[in-house]
Amino acid sequence: MLCCIGAVRADPAALPRPPALEPAVRFWARVFTEVDTHSGFLHDDRRLGVVYETIGWSGDLDRAARQALVEPGRLAIQNALLARADGTADATDPLVRRVRALGQGASPAELRAAAVRVRFQLGQADRFAAALRRAGTWEPHIRSTLRQYGVPQEIGALPYVESGFDPMAGSHVGAAGLWQFMASTGRLFLRIDQFVDERYDPHAATVAAAKLLRGNYDALGTWPLALTAYNHGRAGMRRAVDALGSDDIAVLIERYDGPAFGFASRNFYPTFLAALELSSKPEAHFGPIAKAPPARMQEVTLPAYLPLAVVERELGVERAELRALNPALRRSVWDDVQLLPKGYDLRLPDDMPGADARIAELARRAGRPTPLTVRRYQVRRGETLGGIAARHGLSTRQLAAHNGLSPTAKVRIDQVLKLPVRDAR
Repeated sequence: MLCCIGAVRADPAALPRPPALEPAVRFWARVFTEVDTHSGFLHDDRRLGVVYETIGWSGDLDRAARQALVEPGRLAIQNALLARADGTADATDPLVRRVRALGQGASPAELRAAAVRVRFQLGQADRFAAALRRAGTWEPHIRSTLRQYGVPQEIGALPYVESGFDPMAGSHVGAAGLWQFMASTGRLFLRIDQFVDERYDPHAATVAAAKLLRGNYDALGTWPLALTAYNHGRAGMRRAVDALGSDDIAVLIERYDGPAFGFASRNFYPTFLAALELSSKPEAHFGPIAKAPPARMQEVTLPAYLPLAVVERELGVERAELRALNPALRRSVWDDVQLLPKGYDLRLPDDMPGADARIAELARRAGRPTPLTVRRYQVRRGETLGGIAARHGLSTRQLAAHNGLSPTAKVRIDQVLKLPVRDAR
């Protein structure tokens, strides 16, 4: 199946593309198509049409190694701009000539300001191509959910920006899942507890995103503002509108200088517009893309707490398949520390007839197993992970899994552990 299936075109009334934003949109289109995660652009972080240099490397580099590689080039561009500002630039220097050709300001003040704005942007072409393939799994559900909540279908392209359509994506600031919810926002719409984190459930998270976006629109009045509020917050965008007396997204991006309205917030809407354009006609940039088929599954609401191993064995379904269908379940469930929670909508392969009746029978035979609850435990002198586990009727593996530790990990005095204990209900 080619990627053109399900392509959408932007409604210019709902999602305008102001000419003033065109340089930013074109920049992000280049990031998504011209450079991959082994390269990137040194550019002006305000005038995104100004790209000074492309830097590339072979192999995988961590953030620190990448910064060490990029930093000399960034400093060289800064120095060339400052030398021009001071009148000390060597006119024969190729870098100075390149900087001059880009037209970065005529006055010394403009050149010094440009020197502060030199920034590196990692390429995303390989990730965007992978996202185009993954998108097929979730697009039907996203389209139907957005339609249900009165959200423009084009906004279904937002996960290209947020997660690359990876339901297990996480960010360094704690955002998670297909729609990259922070835990604080996620709890407004989703179940996040010791059993489940629905930020990782593409279906539940899509409903939550649709509700949040619709609420943003109802409060702010335009879809560009609603989208930017997805990143910057509804209250933050209201402050921006009030500060400038305008709801024009291009005016806000250009002129608003709120303390938290940084590079990511300013560029959220232009980045979305670039992703929307590319996902609407991907063959022009990536060639034929074979999309993943839509997810097919059934849901069974669990009538009781059940051990995962029992469900796995009695239904004859592999744990790996269950885990792929139920990414919201916590690690403690997969490690057999915690039970499958009562009331959870367990997703099963769609070709499993009679699943409801079989689960009901399992619940009847299982009686009333009780889940684990968690209390805090402070490590005392001389204690080990294995010793603590044994005293509380747990295996070392179970206690380690509940704390995100290796079973061979050493614990320290006064370290606080999550101690799972069987609920006496």
